[in-house]
Amino acid sequence: MSIYVFVYGTLRAGEINDLSRAAAARGLPPASHVGPASVPGMLVDFGDWPGLIPVDDGRRVRGDVFRVEPALVALMDEIEEYQPDTPCCFVRRTVLARLEGPGQGGLVSCQYYPIDPALRAAAVEIAGDDWIVHRRSRTTSDSP
Repeated sequence: MSIYVFVYGTLRAGEINDLSRAAAARGLPPASHVGPASVPGMLVDFGDWPGLIPVDDGRRVRGDVFRVEPALVALMDEIEEYQPDTPCCFVRRTVLARLEGPGQGGLVSCQYYPIDPALRAAAVEIAGDDWIVHRRSRTTSDSP
């Protein structure tokens, strides 16, 4: 049985926890990219990784939807340090993601990993809606 997941940060293609590379490293079935998507929320910057805080004020966070096998969700839980019924920075929840690629459209129910807002600490709010764009601009602006 396949499961849809929405990824918005380090699990995206080319990022440090790239979902496809993580699956291959563990010998798990590959994730199948469905397309770009967005979910309601805002991003915060923890330095090396983002957090998504769900909001209902019209803001959205961009990312990607993948179709995965259950074993890959277990690996994602490990990467995000998520343990059910245990206080964790990341929590696994269900969200309706809006597919946004060419010829796409509609909503798909996905698992995703927002943060527990109570554990936001000093993370700074990101003005934009895309972690990769933010990370790259931050790196560029830090260059001499």
